[in-house]
Amino acid sequence: MIEADGNRLMHVADGAVRPLAEGSLAARLAALRAALARVIDTYRPDEAAVEETFVNRNPASALRLGQARGVVLLAPAEAGLPVSEYPANLIKKSIVGAGHADKNQIAAMVRALLSVGAVSSFDASDALAVAICHAHHRATRARVAAFAREEER
Repeated sequence: MIEADGNRLMHVADGAVRPLAEGSLAARLAALRAALARVIDTYRPDEAAVEETFVNRNPASALRLGQARGVVLLAPAEAGLPVSEYPANLIKKSIVGAGHADKNQIAAMVRALLSVGAVSSFDASDALAVAICHAHHRATRARVAAFAREEER
């Protein structure tokens, strides 16, 4: 969770939602949705951003990932939040400057960009990277829209 004020980014919180290891898929998806709803209720974000899924070679894993991703998109949408999606390479390029950065590089740049000493996990660093990417691209879209409005006058 970050707060963006123009180009200034501030760390609000980080963490990872860990799905249940046992139980039916339906129960695990319900637990994921409930955990995300608690995060949304706690922090009251204005919008959400999600990393697009890469193609997985294992069809069963791809299907389970797709189902979990559906829940991740659903939870903020149910709360009335706009949800943006970004490909992994764009996120990495926005944070590190290269589309094939490793998790250590991403974590280091996230800490530097948010001026925090530590982040709770690589999963949390990845999530913060998505948020930073969204903040940068949202600001760019806003400037383009403002420029277009000026041109129309």
